[in-house]
Amino acid sequence: MKISIYSNNVPHSRAVVSLLKDKLTARSNGKVIFDDDNPEVVITVGGDGTLLGAFHHYTDQLDKIRFIGVHTGHLGFYADWQYFELDDLVESLVNQETTARTVKYPLLNATLHYTDGHEETILALNEAAIKRPLGTLVADVYIQNELFERFRGDGLTASTPTGSTAYNKAIGGAVMHPSLQAIQLAEIASINSRVFRTLGSPLIIGNHEVIKIQLENDGSAVTFSYDHLNKISSNIDWISFKVANQKIQFAEYRHMHFWHRVQASFIGTEVK
Repeated sequence: MKISIYSNNVPHSRAVVSLLKDKLTARSNGKVIFDDDNPEVVITVGGDGTLLGAFHHYTDQLDKIRFIGVHTGHLGFYADWQYFELDDLVESLVNQETTARTVKYPLLNATLHYTDGHEETILALNEAAIKRPLGTLVADVYIQNELFERFRGDGLTASTPTGSTAYNKAIGGAVMHPSLQAIQLAEIASINSRVFRTLGSPLIIGNHEVIKIQLENDGSAVTFSYDHLNKISSNIDWISFKVANQKIQFAEYRHMHFWHRVQASFIGTEVK
């Protein structure tokens, strides 16, 4: 089994990585090979940001990689293991229980079309957001190439089901179960009056539909953020969002049930 360990630079995380490597080497009897270029399993050590970093690092290998999250702080949304459970994790890896079964989550496909005609396609695990840093974002929203509304406000976000618990939730979007092959479009502080009108509610878009955001190009820059990354450009003409063909795969052994994960992350106490 080829394993890569992807970590943040926090001293505690680095210490956990060293200990994890020692335990895997001692107990695997040569079954485990550390390979950062072509791994079968990627173990992230840190938090959710670390897992997002690993996801984007291995975006072109998603069809053959399973991810496992080890959290070194408070409970992370994507983490199934705590740093003090390394012995159990190593045992499951040595027995290959983590590679026998997987759970797959949908991803967001965003295509940016620039005014010079070239395009750029990006995958996101959580969400993507479009904003205009200086001024109001004005854009026409199309669904399946039909005009749905003209948006005016701070911005728009498109999120995956797992990403629906991140920025999307903070701006009033719905939490979606990852068994739904769908994405969600939500508004950020839309302007609604007798003159300007949007739906004002999140939209759940199925995997056969495409959302197109046609920007009003006045020459000013927009910010396009995706997961923990962002870019600023004054040359984006329009952006399309859809459910990606690719999916992220997590090792199913010890993989926490989605609603348990939501409850643990946001409520944290057992309801009596």
